Amino acid sequence: MTARRVLAPRIDFSALRHEFDLPDGFSADAEGEAREAAARMFDDRADRTELELVTIDPPTSKDLDQALLLLRRDGGYRVHYAIADVAAFVTPGGALERETWKRGQTVYLPDGKVPLHPPVLSEGAASLLPDQVRPAVLWTIDLDEAGATVAVDVARARVRSRAKLDYASVQRDADAGTPHPSVALLPEVGRLLVGLGLDRGAVNLPMPEQEIEPDGDGWRLTLRAPVAVEEYNAQISLLTGMAAAGIMLGGGVGLLRTMPPPPTETVEALRVAAGALGIPWPDHATPGRVIAALDFSQPRAAALLDQAAEMMRGAGYTPFDGGPPQQPLHAAVAAPYAHVTAPLRRLADRYVTEVCLALHAGAAVPSWAREALPKLPEAMTRTDRVAGAAGRGAVDLVEAVLLQGRVGEIFEAAVLDVDPARRRADIAIDDPPVRARCEGDGLPLGERVAVRLTEADPAKRRVVFQDVQLEA
Repeated sequence: MTARRVLAPRIDFSALRHEFDLPDGFSADAEGEAREAAARMFDDRADRTELELVTIDPPTSKDLDQALLLLRRDGGYRVHYAIADVAAFVTPGGALERETWKRGQTVYLPDGKVPLHPPVLSEGAASLLPDQVRPAVLWTIDLDEAGATVAVDVARARVRSRAKLDYASVQRDADAGTPHPSVALLPEVGRLLVGLGLDRGAVNLPMPEQEIEPDGDGWRLTLRAPVAVEEYNAQISLLTGMAAAGIMLGGGVGLLRTMPPPPTETVEALRVAAGALGIPWPDHATPGRVIAALDFSQPRAAALLDQAAEMMRGAGYTPFDGGPPQQPLHAAVAAPYAHVTAPLRRLADRYVTEVCLALHAGAAVPSWAREALPKLPEAMTRTDRVAGAAGRGAVDLVEAVLLQGRVGEIFEAAVLDVDPARRRADIAIDDPPVRARCEGDGLPLGERVAVRLTEADPAKRRVVFQDVQLEA
């Protein structure tokens, strides 16, 4: 699936910031602490600047959490994964720490993000920007020839990224056979990790993302499907998160990102939906393998992908101290997993990292980190809701603005989900790339239909269509 762009006129997103009570700037005390922290030196830690690490992020990103280097070794591979050492800049009990607890995570809006940390840190001294020596937490993970983890090390270090790469250029270079040397092995290792995940029963839902980008005086609404190297890069993060979970489970204290396995009836409903859509489901195949074989440019495959999202319910954070939790798994990963690779943008990662560092070194977990663990689930759940609602609100607003002058027009749409009880469905139209509600009875799941736009209200951020057959 290729990206599709549609231009929207100038839009004011300030109402969203007010509606979700998003903070405007940091307190003077928090800013002062951040500026002082940005001037700190880290000469006392191990020098690993010889590692030719690189970052892979969207082109405009400056808050760079991760840098990686993949090497071949006897019997397999070595993954070096440097993570921004945010705890080195945030004083426990200080004004900046208190402010980050209120925010929980970075919220991204089209007209600018609401960062978890002041930009002097998140886009400056703590960010793994190229050609800058930075404090980091360096994960070194050895894999065998099949991609299975055989050794893990984690320690503080000084590192220096060599380049800021982006997904499109990395994919283009990989396809051309001219990859950057630091990530030349990413497709090879990534495919192994994907395969191991499918063997475990992991489920990846490569949902196309609606993105809003500036375009002169207006905005572009883009539907973008992830490229292959984006998934492979995500596999390195998952690999590290599983290593972190293993360390914490071994030490009997930590914070896991969990999701319960889907109920049997949910999986069976997906199997029935696949049959109704004409999508083969081989005997003994897991949902993950069925989904991985789909061509999502086809409406029926896109509809099954939408149905599969029903399996991904109940994600949360599970703290434990004194023994493992009763349910330690993340169903989508099909293994214990922890958030540890995005501390510039996500609060929990800072504390999980400290737990892992201490346990791996055989040291006591710092009290400030240990005491935070049971409090983090509420903070992260609260701010997850805000970030998700704000992001969805921005897309809804742009969709309504794009379509407000086209009420009454007929569009072709793919039916992604059907709710017979409410006599409506979720549909996706191609141009502009909008997903919306459609009123109608008997809309065929996974088929293309004609629909008429009946409402596009920017004030309500609402777009509604009606099945043309309903009018007949």
